[in-house]
Amino acid sequence: MSTIIETHDISKVYRMGTETINALKSVSISINRGEYVAFMGPSGSGKSTFMNIIGCLDTPTGGTYILNGQDVSNMSDNELAEVRNKEIGFVFQTFNLLPRQSSLENVALPLIYAGYNKSQREEKAQQALESVGLGTRGKHKPNELSGGQRQRVAIARALINNPSIILADEPTGNLDTKTSYEIMELFENLHSKGNTIIMVTHEEDIAKYAHRIVRLRDGLVESDTVNPDITTASRLQAEHQ
Repeated sequence: MSTIIETHDISKVYRMGTETINALKSVSISINRGEYVAFMGPSGSGKSTFMNIIGCLDTPTGGTYILNGQDVSNMSDNELAEVRNKEIGFVFQTFNLLPRQSSLENVALPLIYAGYNKSQREEKAQQALESVGLGTRGKHKPNELSGGQRQRVAIARALINNPSIILADEPTGNLDTKTSYEIMELFENLHSKGNTIIMVTHEEDIAKYAHRIVRLRDGLVESDTVNPDITTASRLQAEHQ
């Protein structure tokens, strides 16, 4: 399997007035293409900071970060933006949809920056909506959709550029339990099609959907374990095929 994310001794220091905060101290981790990984940890553990660095929304103070063969540790903001648009599909807790745009327009948005014409954008956006079970909701605006449907639109938008990784930050944080499980089943389906999924969550029952769970504490990796429940289920499934 090829490595898609590799970090070596990543650190992140914030200076607030005279105070220095070591959000990340030394995080080294390797993630293969096609993996499904959950990052967990209490508030202040560094998981959001690490997610921002992995998502090229922030740069580390020290260490190196190789994404899909590219060293992105010291890139400029413009270079990072380019890598983000090409390599990463984001799914946020708050959906981050434009309220006046239809579902189709929201999903097609990243394609504007990628240089597709209008008909190409609409065709690809429609396909993405169909892949998350919302093929008939293209004309609906976010306020005409349920929370679960809005998150599906956000997932369709994350998929639109065929990114190297899907980065989900508390993707079920604003959803009820039933809808949360439906969204997690959708992620499981996307993973089974070969997508690399990296998720940040503080909910144990949501993390259980991931195949590998990395726990951070005080800016360091506390544990990095394979999810035994999933592994057994996957193995049994493979044996019966």
